[in-house]
Amino acid sequence: PNHETYSKRAMARDQIEVMKKLGFEKFAVAGHDRGGRVAYRLALDSPASVTKLAVLDIVPTGDTLRRADWRFGMGYWHWFFLAQAHPLPEKMISADPISFLFRHGQASSDYEAYEDYLQNARDPAAIHAMCEDYRAAVSVDFQHDQSDRGTRKIECPVLVLWGANSVIPKWYDTVGIWKEWASDVRGEEIESGHMLAEEAPEATFQALLKFF
Repeated sequence: PNHETYSKRAMARDQIEVMKKLGFEKFAVAGHDRGGRVAYRLALDSPASVTKLAVLDIVPTGDTLRRADWRFGMGYWHWFFLAQAHPLPEKMISADPISFLFRHGQASSDYEAYEDYLQNARDPAAIHAMCEDYRAAVSVDFQHDQSDRGTRKIECPVLVLWGANSVIPKWYDTVGIWKEWASDVRGEEIESGHMLAEEAPEATFQALLKFF
């Protein structure tokens, strides 16, 4: 009921276990959007394991929700739609998954990636998991961030990347917010929208390579 299994803390614990199984006690982490939220939670909860952290086109979940205004409600309305109680959003998405998923157009021109998006958009289990992720965000993830605010900081160096045409630089002092969560923060703008890796793969790769 509290969506704990879909919390970023639970996902971060899973990733720690995977990396240990692969033989890595320490490693660098990069994540975009939802993955970025798992990545910074991993760095907060397991500082001894994460050597460097890169987050792409986000500010922390707690700050996202605390600062939400009418612009956020219009631009990122899906946060509150997907977080509604089961089964309302699942039923609505299942009725027309393509229109929901590609409401802003295709995220990638790559045919295989496009087909992969479509396959997941038609899978009821994938739709439910997507909704649960956002339900966790507005409940348990928010609570975790609120508990850590001002009491814990990310110990490793942090790189923040954002798209020049994304809403992030329009809505937030991105680097300033991340400096509230980490002591060593640097930022870089990429000429892209929200989907940095898909829209500007070379620039994103070079920025990450230079940092790591």
